Amino acid sequence: MARQDFTTLRANQTVGLALDEIRGHGLGERIVYFYVVDAEDRLQGVVPTRKLLTAPLDQSLAEIMITRVVTIPEQATIIDACEYFVLHKFLAFPIVDAKRRILGIVDVRQFTDEVFDIAEQEQMDDVFEAIGFRVSEVRDASPWRAFRFRSPWLAATIASGTVCAVLVGAFEATLAQALVLAFFLTLVLGLGESVSIQAMTVTIQSLRGRQPSWSWYGGALMREVGTTLLLGLVCGLAVALIAWAWRGAPLAAAVIGSSIALGLGAAGFFGLTVPTLLHALRLDPKIAAGPVTLALTDITTVLIYFGLAALVLA
Repeated sequence: MARQDFTTLRANQTVGLALDEIRGHGLGERIVYFYVVDAEDRLQGVVPTRKLLTAPLDQSLAEIMITRVVTIPEQATIIDACEYFVLHKFLAFPIVDAKRRILGIVDVRQFTDEVFDIAEQEQMDDVFEAIGFRVSEVRDASPWRAFRFRSPWLAATIASGTVCAVLVGAFEATLAQALVLAFFLTLVLGLGESVSIQAMTVTIQSLRGRQPSWSWYGGALMREVGTTLLLGLVCGLAVALIAWAWRGAPLAAAVIGSSIALGLGAAGFFGLTVPTLLHALRLDPKIAAGPVTLALTDITTVLIYFGLAALVLA
């Protein structure tokens, strides 16, 4: 990633001598700063191009250079380098070793290229990690290896689906009394899963580089549950009106709408709480949060849906 086409100058040179040396050796493709080194090639300062061109020719570089230079250590990662650009807003940074000798230069154009590459890769990874595995684990893997990585999370889905089926069976009498509940069950579950995944994705992004605290969790919970309850009220009202207009059962329609409002509130709670808890336990929330969040959301939604129906329609 680091460029090698950079020019170094000496602190004891005058501006005139430095310009002559630059003309003799030529410039790299993109030069923003000139770095000043001592006799042992250790970094001493930096001279912006504009300052070098406007200074008197007889003035020494030691007088015009900036001595406090922000450098990137050679062991830094690409993500570390990106953080330097975001924090310090410079157009380029020198990469130095333990003795402050310049090993290369990273400029803002390389930074933007890397950011787009990383963003594209993370978008692809996030899609797969939300359902329980990393792309790197299954890319070019044999069918058996891919099966071993993907099957545990599908088993979790089967287990939660079985629990939901058992719960629905427990409310068989309620379902027989109001068959319209069966027609909207898939819609109610789908809304809850969508909201829980949205909340989980936002939470995982917020947790990057952050250690969750009770105060942070409390504020995030107020915002998330408030948002999901508003979504639930709007969606619940819309679906209730559809059910009422279609089947002409006002009580059943009210149960469906109320269940959606409460279910989406619960979905937002699990979407925030599950990845936060996994992160606090130093587990990877991007891998385990998806299946766990969906399972808890589905089970809770079924309990709310049929529990409320049994209470109101009994």
